[in-house]
Amino acid sequence: MSLVKSTRDSALKRRRFLVGAGVAAGAGALARHLPLNVIEPAQADPVPNTPVPTEVKRTVCSHCSVGCSVDAVVANGVWVRQEAAFDSPINMGAHCAKGASVREHAFGEHRLRYPMKLVNGKYQRISWDQAIDEIGDKLLHLRKEAGPDALMLIGSSKHNNEQAYLLRKFMSFWGSNNCDHQARICHSTTVAGVAQTFGYGAMTNSFNDLHYSKAVLFIGSNPAEAHPISMLHFLHAKELGAKMIVIDPRFTRTARFADHYVRVRPGTDIPLVWGILWHIFNNGWEDKKFIEERTWGMDDVRAEVMKWTPDKVSDVTGVPESAVRLAAEMLATNRPSSVVWCMGITQHHVGTANVRALSILQLVLGNIGIPGGGANIYRGHDNVQGATDVGPNGDSLPGYYGLAEGAWKHFANVWGVDYEWIKSRFGSKELMEKPGITVSRWFDAVNEENQFIDQPSNLRAVFYWGHAPNSQTRLPDMKAAMQKLDMMVVIDPYPSMTAAMHGRTDGVYLLPAASQFETQGSCTASNRSIQWRERVIQPLFECKTDHEIMYLFARKLGFAEELCKNIKVVHNEPVVEDILREINRSCWTIGYTGCSPERLKLHMENKHTFNPTTLRADSGPCKGDYYGLPWPCWGTPEMKHPGTPILYDLSKSVAEGGLPFRANWGVEHNGSSLLAADGSTNKNSELDFGYPEFDHVFLKKLGWWAELTPAEQAMAEGKNWKTDLSGGIIRVVIAHGCAPYGNARARCNVWNFPDPVPVHREPLASPRRDLVAKYPTYDDKANHWRLPTLYKSVQAVDYSKDFPLIMTSGRLVEYEGGGEETRSNPWLAELQQNMFVEINPRDAVQIGAKLGEYVWLETPTGARLKMMAMVTERVPVGLVWAPFHFGGWWMGEDLERHYPEHGAPIVRGEAINTGWTYGYDAVTMMQETKVSLCRVVRA
Repeated sequence: MSLVKSTRDSALKRRRFLVGAGVAAGAGALARHLPLNVIEPAQADPVPNTPVPTEVKRTVCSHCSVGCSVDAVVANGVWVRQEAAFDSPINMGAHCAKGASVREHAFGEHRLRYPMKLVNGKYQRISWDQAIDEIGDKLLHLRKEAGPDALMLIGSSKHNNEQAYLLRKFMSFWGSNNCDHQARICHSTTVAGVAQTFGYGAMTNSFNDLHYSKAVLFIGSNPAEAHPISMLHFLHAKELGAKMIVIDPRFTRTARFADHYVRVRPGTDIPLVWGILWHIFNNGWEDKKFIEERTWGMDDVRAEVMKWTPDKVSDVTGVPESAVRLAAEMLATNRPSSVVWCMGITQHHVGTANVRALSILQLVLGNIGIPGGGANIYRGHDNVQGATDVGPNGDSLPGYYGLAEGAWKHFANVWGVDYEWIKSRFGSKELMEKPGITVSRWFDAVNEENQFIDQPSNLRAVFYWGHAPNSQTRLPDMKAAMQKLDMMVVIDPYPSMTAAMHGRTDGVYLLPAASQFETQGSCTASNRSIQWRERVIQPLFECKTDHEIMYLFARKLGFAEELCKNIKVVHNEPVVEDILREINRSCWTIGYTGCSPERLKLHMENKHTFNPTTLRADSGPCKGDYYGLPWPCWGTPEMKHPGTPILYDLSKSVAEGGLPFRANWGVEHNGSSLLAADGSTNKNSELDFGYPEFDHVFLKKLGWWAELTPAEQAMAEGKNWKTDLSGGIIRVVIAHGCAPYGNARARCNVWNFPDPVPVHREPLASPRRDLVAKYPTYDDKANHWRLPTLYKSVQAVDYSKDFPLIMTSGRLVEYEGGGEETRSNPWLAELQQNMFVEINPRDAVQIGAKLGEYVWLETPTGARLKMMAMVTERVPVGLVWAPFHFGGWWMGEDLERHYPEHGAPIVRGEAINTGWTYGYDAVTMMQETKVSLCRVVRA
């Protein structure tokens, strides 16, 4: 105690000295302006002994998607400290380095504080009124001159659900589908792959559910660094005897826990998974009953798998047969087994096919729909799942409704506006129903000749609304596009690298957005649990919440009344709870309808009542609910559906959180049934067979229509479960034990994809030229998401002689995403101060590279990136690895002087994506960031 008291007293003395010094300095500065007789000694006020009253605000970490709770302690409106949320069933009081330092993000010294405008190459302070007027006038002029599709709006996976939803609505009323966000370049291939296999584009189980696993395969994922708190749940399973398999080109911090580590050549995941299945099929380890009753097209998969004999797998992947067989045996003999993947699987030009191969692996083993199993996708940003579910996606309206006329009419009904008015806002009905430009390719929509772009105008204005440009590839092409734009607007709490890399002298605006700790709203963790953030503090400086900024722009652009027709606006800020209630009224497809603000707030207040393994409330006012009401949370809030902890679980009734596979592709294909086998139904289902999705006709045939109230019948007539705004169809269907979306088989053959059954295609920048002819990529596409997209013409060029090293990238525990926010945090900046590249010692000897010395990493794009060498055995000979969180340098030049004053992050370095080469997924336009070629030379 004496040591603590001594330290505290000395701290107080230092504080008094600093305060006194500050006052004395101020007095000295004024002395020459004052007569001598008014100058007196200045003293600081004594430190008050009366404790300041505090309150605890419940919020959620704004970094990865695990969803860790944070207890923010506030005194007199000031966030004074954060405490561990031991009552959270997700993080149970634990934080990683990023989570432990989130308080700093709210008032960091490097934040944007007021609107700014680039004038003659320097940022100047302007007012909000001037910013909204000038930007709005330019948008209105651009709309008149070039049409609404000349604007691209890049949204954020940091926005809460309500802001993400309102932004998609904003763009709908502007009249363009040219909106997108981070999910396009992290897990769009996951969403497409699992949705087209099972029915929903999301993680099937939860982090906590790993407690039940007997084996877990981590492939293309490094949760020890990317999702550290999730590892607590796996390590608990490991203590109980679970086996751990890690497949990764690099020996990661996750791999150090592995019972079996497999080093694979980047870009060969499908041959490796098929090699694992080859052993499973040949040993009879598959779940034959599950396959027979609940899957479709497995024979086609088996035929492809049988081509991948052990010798071929080893040749293509570099993995010995014994290692492949051991992985197969560990998964098959230690069930239930789970598969966890991240961007090492998704960020490939065959990313969707990679995802589907892993989904099929889990179907073969019968690991879907059971505790301890699942296809578990750890997502990157705190609300990337929610923003994907309800936010600014260019190929869909909120809730994955798509862009067809029926989807637009559904939302016109929800929004209370005329469908014809919305249509009139677009350039044409065709453009209204056509997926927009993606965030991964927006710069090509600027640079490409207009005749090759499938819209009337090139992009001429871009909003970066909470998104980092250095998280995208091909930055030299992006910089060239930035210089061609009429206008670029950056809206962010911190000036992202967008503010410094563009090379412009005018036409750039920086608008200070509030952080998520200065607003309130819901966010969706990777496991589909939805949590409510309380507002910790009021927006600082001149920052405004994102939804207030949306409203101000909508008012300037002339559609504020339509935007907020059902949403109350207080002091220019749309009420967040009202936005969530509109989501509740609209997104029946994914069950965002039962998660009212009141229910979510009740969960946050009673976190301690939820079991940290099952996520179910054992007692209290939420008894029976699953934490965060993981979607689908069916029906209206009044139905009190508990949420769905495990997707596709037949052991529970639908009312208790069970589900079959979704009937999303009709009832038959080529004469064979797509519906589940007889007897393969949920507990308590009155229909003991496979059945299609429900609509008013099906309900009448079953004799259930009379169970709707007259008011429900009036609203449900002519509708299906997705468009019935009364919720009556869903209510009645669940009362009979059925799933609103039907009971189908999972598709192993997705006939509407480029490869109905996943096949191996060599990376575009392949070092194995002997394999390119055997396993070529796709043909070039003239029109893919409004743009020409290249495949074979890129792969045809052999760069391997001049660029002999395989290049890949990944995450660090210290930083998040593009890193501007975390690299501006002094507590995190201290932990990792330099951009680096990992090089194997034998390669380092040939290069002459030494630990801690600078090297140049050069790629086929012409990029030269200066970074420190990390000489380590973590990477094999012939491969280098670099983190993707850095930015603020441009090919050896520090861009500090190009940021607004005091706005540059503490730690700056080369963005590895500056050097990344061309490559996009054939389904979703996911960028390729996990396999290319480079060379490294001494600096």
